[in-house]
Amino acid sequence: MVQSLSHTSLPDLAVEAQSLVKVYRGRNGEKRALDGISLAIPRGSFFGLLGPNGAGKSTLINILAGLVLKTSGQVRIWNRDLDEDGRGAKAAIGVVPQELNLDPFFTPRELLDVQAGMYGVPKSERRTMEILEAVGLADKAGAYARTLSGGMRRRLLVAKAMVHAPPVLVLDEPTAGVDIELRQQLWAYVRQLNASGTTILLTTHYLEEAQELCDRIAIINHGKLVACDSTPNLLARIDGKAVTVTLSADLAEIPPALAAFGPERLDARRLLLRYRPSTTPIGIILDAFAASGLTITDLSTEETDLEDIFLQLTSSR
Repeated sequence: MVQSLSHTSLPDLAVEAQSLVKVYRGRNGEKRALDGISLAIPRGSFFGLLGPNGAGKSTLINILAGLVLKTSGQVRIWNRDLDEDGRGAKAAIGVVPQELNLDPFFTPRELLDVQAGMYGVPKSERRTMEILEAVGLADKAGAYARTLSGGMRRRLLVAKAMVHAPPVLVLDEPTAGVDIELRQQLWAYVRQLNASGTTILLTTHYLEEAQELCDRIAIINHGKLVACDSTPNLLARIDGKAVTVTLSADLAEIPPALAAFGPERLDARRLLLRYRPSTTPIGIILDAFAASGLTITDLSTEETDLEDIFLQLTSSR
């Protein structure tokens, strides 16, 4: 039976990892997938976990879900120690995997009932149709999963993860390969869950997604935690933009007024300038062009992307 997750005594932290290490051993030696990660996810937060492929995100998620055994360290989910109360810890978390791993010969109604049964949810307490309605699949309750579109299958995975009403929901790259309309529908539902008290842990490659949704963001690289802060504070550290300027005429040489900005010549009429908005407003750069007697015909700016963020956060490590 699934253990009671009474809300009479709510923990301050939904998920807590201390000095978490995972080492994979093979014929070619050891690979340290997680290297002493300590992470605290507040109850009720919308928490983003970012990192490149191979950074250790999936390993961390699989440890929380009880699918991978940690090498050392401590994990607590909803105040339940994963070693001392594994069943209670697992009952407190629902995981939406990146892969669309659904039995094609089951209907959504059957899939949710089977999943609820696996968590020991009594038939009288199951909310199968309520959950399918919430993810927009009530009209597909009796259809075979194999007949559903990719977007519908993605929503069905979210529904499966919610059958036991876990207080913590993990979304592992939920919008990878998903169209814009489905992405908006998915986030609308997840925001509702978060507003109702569910703690969300989102792993994603998309910085703009994390920036819009998450109140806190952690970044891991090579199994190490390289940043963890509130979204505004973290974005303030990621202080870099690039602007490409197209001129009305060929430029023979870089004017002195522009040289201080270290422009990169792309061709005879285009210059690329990298700058920090916190110390160099774009207006100062444009004034330098005007002072040099140059006419701009086109201008495009580029936000710092995730790769640039990692370069900034790991360059001194």
